[in-house]
This record gives sequence, structure tokens and C-alpha cells, in this order.
Amino acid sequence: MSLTTLQKIPFVNLARQIERLRPDLVAAFEAVLDSRGFIKGPHVTAFEAAFADAIQAPHVVGCANGTAAVALALEAAGVGPGDEVIVPSHTFIATGEAVCHVGATPVFCDIDPDTYTLDPKDAERRITPRTRAIIPVHIYGTPADMDAILDLARAHGLAVIEDCAQAHLATYKGRMVGSIGTAGSFSFFPGKNLGALGDAGAVATSDAQLAERIRKLADHGRLSKYEHDIVGYNQRLDGLQAALLSVKLPHLREWTERRRRIAAYYDSRLKPAGVKVIEAPEGAESVYHLYVIEVDDQQKTAAALAALGVETGVHYPCPLHQQPAFRYLGGEALPNAERAATRILSLPICGEITDEEAEYACDQVLAVLRG
Repeated sequence: MSLTTLQKIPFVNLARQIERLRPDLVAAFEAVLDSRGFIKGPHVTAFEAAFADAIQAPHVVGCANGTAAVALALEAAGVGPGDEVIVPSHTFIATGEAVCHVGATPVFCDIDPDTYTLDPKDAERRITPRTRAIIPVHIYGTPADMDAILDLARAHGLAVIEDCAQAHLATYKGRMVGSIGTAGSFSFFPGKNLGALGDAGAVATSDAQLAERIRKLADHGRLSKYEHDIVGYNQRLDGLQAALLSVKLPHLREWTERRRRIAAYYDSRLKPAGVKVIEAPEGAESVYHLYVIEVDDQQKTAAALAALGVETGVHYPCPLHQQPAFRYLGGEALPNAERAATRILSLPICGEITDEEAEYACDQVLAVLRG
């Protein structure tokens, strides 16, 4: 297959997805206009119920974005100033930011080199009397080792806030992520497996009291219009984004299975060639928000693939413990996170990628790596 046939393989083909759903998205927009349910209202209620059903969680509270979701879950769980929270260093900055937003201190730990998720053994040695929570990030859509993390949390009395920003519908030993720990945070940033057409997020939990507190915190500390029994925030989910997400949600399982099929195809061709790929923990099913490989020369490989029409990404090029924003924390080297940052490369994958595009991308990756 030639480049002239494909022109360019985008990293994520949102244009194709939007065009496919355009009539339904426009109808949803018009429904919000007609109902004037711009803040809270029926569209938010309907989406929260549908998403709760999809991820098998008793309670879902919509909010403004994925960062707010982590912070709301932490604060509702009682985490605040003077507390410490264990966070894997290999993740987007939002996870660490959210800890700071509630006044706590992120304590960065290393990752497992096969899954790229939090290493429970490294996390355990960083626990102090001030540690109040641990945030396993289901990075790239791959569930963290939740059995070991829950054992650790029980032994030390910690809340477990799952960061599921990249892991909608991922499962760990038959359970949906986001329904396993104290609470689970989700992002609906447009490029996510389930993406809004703007910022949006949600928190899931099986604890009714925690869900009520999260709902209050997200909406000025209230449950009725002019009674505020706690100081909250303005972190509500917009009615428009909820309506648009409700259009996309019924397609999520189909898109997820497509991602898994493409990942299996990539595996079948790249692993025999000796390429290091993500290895999910036993009993876990990834949803492949990203398909990540390791290469010797990250920048050179990315440039070569770009010249051949294959878009790639690096998620993420700088571990959190090395970010300028967190320099004040000091801390020791985290070798697995640091090594991964220099070697990882994300290949094109999404619910709309075609077999021909995946084949071409794979052909070019193998050709570039063989020199």
C-alpha cells in the first residue's frame, strides 16, 4: 500500500468520527437549545445514568473536566492540606496538579516497565504517616495492578482514587475500572476514547455519601438552589457536553473492540520482530487509548514515520518528578519512568482507523526500525 493511496494516517481521526455522527450531534445540540438545559438539567442526568450503567458503577457525578474529577474525588475523600498522595510519575500533569489543588503534596513513585502503570512495591516504600491516598493511573487504557494496590491501601488506611481518564470500559479481573477503588475519575477530553466536543469529566463511586459530597463540591457546595452547607466550586458538567456525550456513548463498545482488534494486529506483527509493546497485567483488558511501543531513537523514528505519512506521539516526554512545576519537591530518580520517557512512541489508533491504515502504519514502523 502506497502513501499516495492513504495520503496521511492521523494519530486520531476525530474528523471521521464527527462526520459519521454529525446528524445526531446536530440533533443533540438542537435539543439542548430547545430545552434550555444548559447547566445541570435533563441532559446531564440522562448521561450520568447511562454512563453509570456502562461502567457498572452505582453513582456517577458529571463535572467540568478530568482534572476537576480527580480533585473532587480527593477532597470528598477527606484529602487536604498537610496530606500526601502517592502518584505515578509517568502520567499527564493533571494527576499531580489535582493533588496540589486540594492542598496536598504529590509523592511520585516509579512504574512497572511492562505495563507503565504504578509499581505497588515502589509506592509502598514511599508511604509515610501523612499519606492519605494513592492514585493508580490506568495509563494508555491499561489497568493498573489493582489487587496489589488495594492490599496496600487496606494495610495503610488509604483512599484509592482511580485515574481512568484513558480507560473507559477497561476491566480488571472482570470489574470495570472506576468501580474498584474508593472513586474513579474520568476525562471526556475530545481525544479520549469517549470524548466530548469540549472539556468534560465525571467521578464514579459505589459510596452514596461520597457521591453526594462530590455533587455538592462541584456545584457551589449545594444540593438546593440557595442552601450551601459546604464551600464548593463551579465545576459542573455542561448540558450541551452531556447531550453530545450521550450521542457517542452507545458507540463506545464498538470503538473499544475496534481499538482492541487493531492493537492485536499491531502485536501480531511487532512483537515477533522484537518490538517492546505494552503488556497488560494478568486478568486485565486494556482499551488501548494509546498503542505504545519502545524505540532506540524516539525523535529520529518519529520524524522518519512522519515523512512517510504516519503520525505518532510521545505520551509523555517528561516524568512528573522532573517537571519544572514540581522541582520544589526534590525527590530521587525514578529509573523506569525516566527510561520510558526517552523511548516510548505512540502509534495511530482510534475507533475509526481502517485495516488498510493499520497495515500501512505497521509496514512503515517495521521498515524504519529495520533501517
